[in-house]
Amino acid sequence: MLPRLAEKAFDNAYLLLSLMALFWAGNQVLGRAVAGHVPPVALSFLRWSLATLILLPFAMPHLRRDWPVVRQKWLFLGFLGVIGGGAFNTLQYIGLNYTTALNSLVLNSMAPIMIAIACVLLFKDRLTVTQMVGTVISLTGALVVVARGKPEVLATLSLNRGDLMILFAMAITAVYTAYLRLRPEIHWITFLFTMFLASGLFNLPLVLIEMFVFGQFVQPTLFTVLAIAYVSIFPSILSYLCFTRGVELIGGVRAGIFMHLIPLFGALMAIGLLGEPLAAFHIVGFVLILTGVALTSRKP
Repeated sequence: MLPRLAEKAFDNAYLLLSLMALFWAGNQVLGRAVAGHVPPVALSFLRWSLATLILLPFAMPHLRRDWPVVRQKWLFLGFLGVIGGGAFNTLQYIGLNYTTALNSLVLNSMAPIMIAIACVLLFKDRLTVTQMVGTVISLTGALVVVARGKPEVLATLSLNRGDLMILFAMAITAVYTAYLRLRPEIHWITFLFTMFLASGLFNLPLVLIEMFVFGQFVQPTLFTVLAIAYVSIFPSILSYLCFTRGVELIGGVRAGIFMHLIPLFGALMAIGLLGEPLAAFHIVGFVLILTGVALTSRKP
């Protein structure tokens, strides 16, 4: 019974991509919360290193079988690992040290548009009118949520170096999403393992510089340990599994629009966990986001 349900869930792109957004919303919250307690490069390095170790025993049987393909495609797999995990998350964590949560959510809302642009420029994908309309509607809903229903809030935003890093990280993940269609024919565990390993290796020299040149070290507390454990399992292993499979099932453009669920889930977390009141702008934003997601995720 359970294996059959798991198999059905693995073929449900909408469920997988919704879970991806939920886990990444938690990553955004924690990435900001641990700033000052865990240096950004260390957080990225520990995240990918721990995820690699967790996945290793499950990956070994598949890695042995897929090794000829991995050896042939190692450069491309390494490229996906660096841009999809290592560089993307490191830039994001560094940026969260210099910007506000509001700016971060607004800039993250640009990801679906950047993914659509990357798919068009790199692979000549064609966007339907419905997809374009849905993207605009969901983007509007995301901005309503992060601006708390006050358009003048968005007018006060100004870009600093942290914002530019996050914006560049969004562009990187757009390229990663577009290139996922060229993923070699290997088991998904093999793919995730090689990606996580490449991400950890990319950050290894950077974390050494962070520690021994800039003197930034992890503060070992229960909070930081739990935070590192969370980002290693949920936004890493589970989210990337959900996202990779979702892109495989419905394509990069349609999958990318689910990133607009991240601010929605972030707001729901604040309401449910922090006791923040449910306001009218929440409802308006949620309806717009879900409408846009429903339109864009429809088959062309």
